[in-house]
Amino acid sequence: MNPMRLPAFALHLLLASCVVIGHSFVHADEASPQTPRQREVTELRFQVDALADNPVDTPFSATFTDEAGQTLKVPGFYDGDQTYCIRFTPSAAGKWTYQTASPNTELNAQTGTLNVAAAADERRGGIELDPSNDRQFQFQNGDRYYPIAFECDWLFALDAENAGDIPKTRQFVDTLAENGFNQVVLNVFAYDVKWAKDDRLDSKYEYGSPNVYPFAGDNESPDHSKLNIEYFQRLDRVIEYLDQKGIAAHLMVYVWNKRVNWPEANSDADNRYFDYVVRRYQAYPNLIWDISKEALGYGHNDVTYIHGRIKRLRELDAYQRLITVHDYGYCRRFADKIDFVSVQLWQSELYHVMREVCKNIPGKPILNIEHGGYEKGPYVVFSGNYTSPEVCLERAYQCVFAGTFPTHYWQGAAWNVIVPDITELDPEDRPRLDYYRHLQTLVEKYDLGNLIAGDKRSNAGFCLHNDKGQILYYVPKENDFLGLRLPSEVRGQTMNLTWFNPFDGTFSETTQQKIEQWPAVKVPGGDGFRILILNHPVASE
Repeated sequence: MNPMRLPAFALHLLLASCVVIGHSFVHADEASPQTPRQREVTELRFQVDALADNPVDTPFSATFTDEAGQTLKVPGFYDGDQTYCIRFTPSAAGKWTYQTASPNTELNAQTGTLNVAAAADERRGGIELDPSNDRQFQFQNGDRYYPIAFECDWLFALDAENAGDIPKTRQFVDTLAENGFNQVVLNVFAYDVKWAKDDRLDSKYEYGSPNVYPFAGDNESPDHSKLNIEYFQRLDRVIEYLDQKGIAAHLMVYVWNKRVNWPEANSDADNRYFDYVVRRYQAYPNLIWDISKEALGYGHNDVTYIHGRIKRLRELDAYQRLITVHDYGYCRRFADKIDFVSVQLWQSELYHVMREVCKNIPGKPILNIEHGGYEKGPYVVFSGNYTSPEVCLERAYQCVFAGTFPTHYWQGAAWNVIVPDITELDPEDRPRLDYYRHLQTLVEKYDLGNLIAGDKRSNAGFCLHNDKGQILYYVPKENDFLGLRLPSEVRGQTMNLTWFNPFDGTFSETTQQKIEQWPAVKVPGGDGFRILILNHPVASE
């Protein structure tokens, strides 16, 4: 095995086929029945004596069949050291059999059995569209998935030059998980930014121009005809750790404006790279596909190319993971080709802008992947329109109350600059990631994904409601009072009022107030916006 994989992978590879369960190799023979787990990645690995000139191009797949006759044909990939791999994530417990297929006779017609144990409680499966709510997501087991995303383009680079471990990646991902983020937007690879860098930048936080590259050679002198398998083995560790922490990997296959020396579009080298990424990562249940960051913004290609990439991906991805394109223009024009919408909308009054997106693109979940807020850090990296952590939070909540989803950027992590240990910074330079932990609390406590957006039930602010007497109001910081619009049938009855502070995560004591003809509530003091949770009796029909 390549010594640059995780220590748990650094075991002697058996000459026969073997199975990786979790992070260990187990001999795959009849005397040693396998116990992989439902919704977890299992690897089947096969060594060969003979290789083609470019072994990445050798077709290889396995068809898996469960006891009910359900089948899944999964493509494999070359993993170096004369070893081919197939990653399989079983959707159900029970006995699965498999048979391989390849023009390489050593890889062809290999068979075996996997006895799959039931999923662990925390393993909820891949992320899907919610069949009962076309604006929402769910996990494979039916639990709701409500994305609170964080963009960290260069996450691949934190430990890319560390052969033995990923300490900085773990530290930073742990920080995100502890603060409520459940999706990370990252690149397969990026090279460097085009804008000027802060002269004060500490070199230990600089990950631009990395000494790694997904192709042979390097970014300055590439050999696009070959892939750098070692690069992907190290990227595996990042995707795997995100999966362990319950965080979706929103993986952008390309990025055009970060100085990457890519092969020519639609060339053999381009197709080889694209197919390899799809074959290698599709089994991870936390995987979400994004064809390219700002896919049509830099003249690299046209809509026909993006159409072709999506078609190619869907044909190759056995698990049919969700697909989006980081380009609002494309999503608006070709919503039928994607599973959910990614937009970049920076307008100051964001709520109504996002409601207009909902109107223009019905029937799809909508992620504002860049809302123009780039929270300030110790160094100026890219300021966008808004840098105050409080204003960035306001914009996230306006996305939420519009019935869409937010993505947060911090200038200490979004691009070539990453500070993996935020405790190294002076307190005034640390990001207010805790604000998003409080948002997660609100999402879970009131199941915001099931609430209805867009109705006007007050004379200011915005609301979400369940149409059964519960309303959550976003109350702007400018408001001293909020006028309510409640059904006339509940006039004279009592409503319960609870205030939530999005900056410290606290809830007020619940108070009661009689519902008058023109009900209004006084907004508690403070410098920022507030959330009002109102419960009133349901009007009788």
